Amino acid sequence: MKKITIAIDGFSSCGKSTMAKDLAREIGYIYIDSGAMYRAVTLYCIEKGLFNDKKIDTEKLREEIANIHISFALDPATGRPRTQLNGTDVEDRIRTMEVSSRVSIIAAIDFVRTALVAQQQKMGKSKGIVMDGRDIGTTVFPDAELKIFVTASAEIRAERRYKELQEKGEKADFEEILANVKERDHIDQTRAVSPLRRAEDAILLDNSQLTIAEQKAWLIEQYRKAAEG
Repeated sequence: MKKITIAIDGFSSCGKSTMAKDLAREIGYIYIDSGAMYRAVTLYCIEKGLFNDKKIDTEKLREEIANIHISFALDPATGRPRTQLNGTDVEDRIRTMEVSSRVSIIAAIDFVRTALVAQQQKMGKSKGIVMDGRDIGTTVFPDAELKIFVTASAEIRAERRYKELQEKGEKADFEEILANVKERDHIDQTRAVSPLRRAEDAILLDNSQLTIAEQKAWLIEQYRKAAEG
């Protein structure tokens, strides 16, 4: 089968990253988590004091963006990639609610998207990759051979996020998470630069009621169709 590019887009907390990681591992592809890249920039801004509540100092960030380098390193124990920010592992820190509540603000900034899209396109030049995010099939890899758009109800997505935080031992409030999910949906869909939308040739996957096994079987089937075509 030929090597292809697989673009998985969709709403926050749909499990895009988990399904993309598992698919990449199953078919021997490289996985790139574009959402983690925006989270890493958000963490950088938080740690550098560029936020005032939810307002960002865009001019300072513009000066700093060239100094923000994001990469991925495989965890030998799990075989999964962990996000590196300027050479430091930040995988756990970028998954907190503090970052989640601000990441859509960072992702809506045009020069941030330009910088990260350039990094993502460089990573995917050789194909044989799976990348997930908000604009992979529409902006980053518009010519991807397989595009999937993932959705689920806001309540189900909030419940998944709630359980994930609880399992990590972090404080979690369901109503706060639900409000954050809805806010991120609005920002992602209405931002001026690369808004979240389903590409015309993307296959829709509503995983609200699917088991992980059912979803995995469906993804493998779509991959085989695209790679053999």
